[in-house]
Amino acid sequence: MAFVVRTWNLFHGRTHPPGRRTHLRHMVELVTADGPDVVALQEVPVWALGRLERWSGMAARWAVTVPSLLLGPLARVVTEIDAARLRSLVTGQANVVLVGPRLRVGDQRLLQLNDVGRWEWLRRGRQQRWCQAVDVGAFVLANLHATNEPRLAEAETARAAAFVKDAERVVLCGDFNVPSPAVEGFSAPIDGIDQILVRGLSLVEPAHAWEPARRVLGGRLLSDHAPVEAVVA
Repeated sequence: MAFVVRTWNLFHGRTHPPGRRTHLRHMVELVTADGPDVVALQEVPVWALGRLERWSGMAARWAVTVPSLLLGPLARVVTEIDAARLRSLVTGQANVVLVGPRLRVGDQRLLQLNDVGRWEWLRRGRQQRWCQAVDVGAFVLANLHATNEPRLAEAETARAAAFVKDAERVVLCGDFNVPSPAVEGFSAPIDGIDQILVRGLSLVEPAHAWEPARRVLGGRLLSDHAPVEAVVA
C-alpha cells in the first residue's frame, strides 16, 4: 500500500514576503485538502494546537518546542497586531504530526536534540529543538526542526536518526536547516533544507517541493518554505 507524506514549516502562518496578516488555518486546510496520509508540520503556534483536528480532519499529535508567554486567544490577538514582528516570542511553537484515517495513531516518543533549558531560551533566545516520533502503524514518522546553524543542525539530524534506529520502517522528515543532508541508511536528500527521507520503505514518488503557484495567496507565498511531499510504500 502506498502513502502520501508531506512536511511543511508553516512559518507561524506568515507569508513571504512578510505581510501584517497570518493565514494559518488556510495553510492547514490547503496542505490537507486532498487527503494525504501523514503531514508533518513545524512552527505551529501553540494557540492553534487544539484547532488542528477540526481544520484538517486528521488526528493530531504534537510536541511543544517553544513555550508560549501568553495564553492562546491573547497570543493570537497580539500576533495579529503585527505578524511580521511578533511570532514565537509570544505564541510559542510546536512540531505536529497529522495522521489520516488509513493509518493507526500509536505511541509518540520525544527527544530533545539540544541542551537548551527554558530559562536559557528566555534570557538568550535560544530555542529547544525536538524530534517527534509517532508510530502510525505502517511506519514510524519522525518529525524534526533542527537548529538554524548548519554545524549544529547536522549533529541534531544524526541524533534524530539514531532515535528511531530500532524501527523497521521510518520516514524522517521536517526542516533540517542544513542543505541536502546525507543521513546514513536513509534515502538520498533533495535540494534544500526541507526533507523526506526513508529507511525500510520504497519511494514510489521521490520527495519534491511544491511549485510556488500551489501556495500563492494575494500575490504572496504562504510561508517562506515550500511543502515537500513524497509517496512511500
